[in-house]
Amino acid sequence: MTFITEDFLLQSEEARELYHGYAKDQPIFDYHCHLPPQEVADNRQFKNLHEIWLEGDHYKWRLMRANGVEEKYCTGDASPKEKFMAWARTVPHTLRSPIYHWSHLELQRYFDIDELLSEDTAERVWESANEKLKSPEFSAQGILEKFRVAVVCTTDDPTDTLDHHKKIAQSDLSTKIYPAFRPDKSLTVNLPEIFNAWADKLEEVSGIDCTAFAGFLVAIKQRHDFFHSQGGRLSDHGLEHCYADFCSENEAAAIYDSARKGDAADPVNKGKFAAFLMIYFGRLDAEKGWTKQLHLGALRNINTRLFREM
Repeated sequence: MTFITEDFLLQSEEARELYHGYAKDQPIFDYHCHLPPQEVADNRQFKNLHEIWLEGDHYKWRLMRANGVEEKYCTGDASPKEKFMAWARTVPHTLRSPIYHWSHLELQRYFDIDELLSEDTAERVWESANEKLKSPEFSAQGILEKFRVAVVCTTDDPTDTLDHHKKIAQSDLSTKIYPAFRPDKSLTVNLPEIFNAWADKLEEVSGIDCTAFAGFLVAIKQRHDFFHSQGGRLSDHGLEHCYADFCSENEAAAIYDSARKGDAADPVNKGKFAAFLMIYFGRLDAEKGWTKQLHLGALRNINTRLFREM
């Protein structure tokens, strides 16, 4: 019996008519993803199902860890096939997670594999998918063309040179790949090692002295202008919550100076600094007519014991 049918999730006649009659053949416009631009620029040909499916998928890693799988099968030194087999053993335990359906949807729609993934079926799935991946239509660019992806907006740090985007723009790929401005590290005054490394890189790529806060702001604007020149029309922020403890530029500058000296901002000052910068980013976006994307409640690394071990 087929698990993923052509009417998957379409529970009414109206839904089926809207999907099959109108939506199914429309091109895809993806305004937010973490697709690596380098893989598209280099037209990566994936060697096996692990590379395209598990290599960078932290959602699958999270479920594997919850299932007691050792880290070497997630991000460690196990072989690609061993990692895939560990995922196959995990899949039956994910039944009430959307990833259970998501995984089988991908196997059925893209690899024509219509059986449930488990330890018993893993070998057949591995061999069948790997054979298809040899085809040019399953290269990074081939996949985008095959599935009528019209536009992709990636997630890019302001310090990125966007060289891969430039290479893609000069290629024959019909899919348009645009950068999105993701300045999350600019808010990390509570983590001076991360913040200062980022501010130093910002200074390097912009050519603007970031010793003082005023220079830091000018450098950010310069990168924002650069992203705009490369087709960027989106900013993108991962936030634990909205920051609204607004402060003056002088206060923000004092917090910046302390962080640059290596002093970690406490939660109150981190909030003030973040609120100031979010307003600043908003003004930059408004001036250029950009759209701002907010990812709220983005809690990460919540198991501090395991995070420290890793």
